[in-house]
Amino acid sequence: MSYILRTINLTKSFNDKQILSNVNMNIKKGEIYGFLGPNGAGKTTIMKLMVNLLKPTSGEVEIFGGKLTNKSYETLKRVGSIIEYPVFYNRLTGRDNLELHCEYMGYYDKTAIDKVLALVGLEDIEKKAVKDFSLGMKQRLGIARAIITKPEILILDEPINGLDPVGIKEIRNLLKMLNKEYDITILISSHILSEIEQIADTIGVINKGRLIEEVSMDSIRDHNTEYVEIITRDYKKAAVILENDLEITNFKIIDNSLIRIYDLKISQSNLSKTLILKGVEVEGINRKRGSLEEYFLKLLDGGDLNA
Repeated sequence: MSYILRTINLTKSFNDKQILSNVNMNIKKGEIYGFLGPNGAGKTTIMKLMVNLLKPTSGEVEIFGGKLTNKSYETLKRVGSIIEYPVFYNRLTGRDNLELHCEYMGYYDKTAIDKVLALVGLEDIEKKAVKDFSLGMKQRLGIARAIITKPEILILDEPINGLDPVGIKEIRNLLKMLNKEYDITILISSHILSEIEQIADTIGVINKGRLIEEVSMDSIRDHNTEYVEIITRDYKKAAVILENDLEITNFKIIDNSLIRIYDLKISQSNLSKTLILKGVEVEGINRKRGSLEEYFLKLLDGGDLNA
């Protein structure tokens, strides 16, 4: 297995308080790795450790097959990143900021700025100072800066914050294109789980400073159980009919109008017909499969993922 980025027993403490504990992440070359966890779980701290903005208390970061050290300058030139909120010289234009970035990175492709501004949809900002950018425009410029030097790996901390749905879709397509066409490995954190579900090959879940899951999205899709979801206000009556008339016991009342049935031996049409003939008003009935969000929340709750 070819790993481009790993953490090995990575531990970090601040003022004697342990923030991370023995985190072992394994990011394969060429994949998109979705990094999930609640606020304060340690995602940003790990990303800062990966780019030498912080030093570990113990453990190490391994990148491109070698240990990350204080002298890994050339190694870090192969990495693009947005950690927390992207910071710029606000009185300069977006182009000026990118020119400065290329200068201190030692990257002198004169055509790169035009290409990258077009990629992120900022080609018409020639005379606009960054201080006049919207939050979404700053996020786009941050991504442009992260990819302009054609890095081998991108580390992106909440890169779609502040974007509208159209902008989110554009960035999603951009990241997929960079991954597939340019073979850039991407580590991305986001609170928008539906976006991670659409692009990630692997997810890592961290909670309270510990990595509690690292699993492929294909495994999650295979693992997540299909179910039939019934929307009805007569949920108590429906539950009695399911158990007594249809002999279905593997179901769960989610709230006062929603029932999920995990026993799929009866077709939706027969299920609906029986309930209606028994006087249950069915407002909706659909076959579904558990989402990444449900998997994630169950994992954080310490639930049985096979349930």
